[in-house]
Amino acid sequence: MRATAVRRTALAASVAALTLLATACGGSEPGGSDDAMGGAEAGGARKPAVKALTAAELEKASLAQGDVKAHKITKAGPEDAVAAADVTSDKEECAPLARAFYGAEEGKPVAGTKRQVISEPEVDAGDVTEGNAEDVLTSAFDLTSTLLSLSSYDSETAEGNIATLRKAAADCAGGFTITMGGDTQKVTGITEEKVSGGEEALAWRLSAEQDGESAPLTLVALRQGGTVATFTSFNLAAAGGKGTLELPSAVVAAQAAKLA
Repeated sequence: MRATAVRRTALAASVAALTLLATACGGSEPGGSDDAMGGAEAGGARKPAVKALTAAELEKASLAQGDVKAHKITKAGPEDAVAAADVTSDKEECAPLARAFYGAEEGKPVAGTKRQVISEPEVDAGDVTEGNAEDVLTSAFDLTSTLLSLSSYDSETAEGNIATLRKAAADCAGGFTITMGGDTQKVTGITEEKVSGGEEALAWRLSAEQDGESAPLTLVALRQGGTVATFTSFNLAAAGGKGTLELPSAVVAAQAAKLA
């Protein structure tokens, strides 16, 4: 797939895998209080409004290197910043999902941060032998790259953003088209996945296609207070049909813990 964000994700993941190989060769329903996945209080009592995190507070609450075992975490660069206005969909009701896919900010958040999180391949340089080189190569590319985007709002706005994503996923389950920066790709299907964390958490598996090439991706949306986090993940091996893309559960759990 040639979409800009996916190219950057694949490139970053490829660099991590090739670095390892070089070393080896050299040596639920919406609605608040009863939402089981969201973890909101039962009883129907409305929680008091939560003030949006400031830029400094959000930065402190964002993942940093060392927060997730066996993962490399870096601040995303300017090239990973996608403006909401630059992301469109052929179906208006699917636009919120398209923006979340690229980590674009929804509405006018008080602050935002982005992280690139790449899992480390479960391969040791000493494992390479003449007989298993191909298997090691496959394992080296079995890594997942996640674009993590955090945005802070007041709690009511954050709740509304999650509700909008939930509705968009339901309305667009049959597929839609995303255009960003001149690149167009088609989401051919959306399947809901189970995930937990924060006060609300949603997850989907997407089948994306462009120029006859297809690849699975996952999207997780999590809310804690007035902060919304989205996680868009891509796996090189899975894109090549030789691996499985799992939800970035460890990354989601670590981020949820820092926001709690």
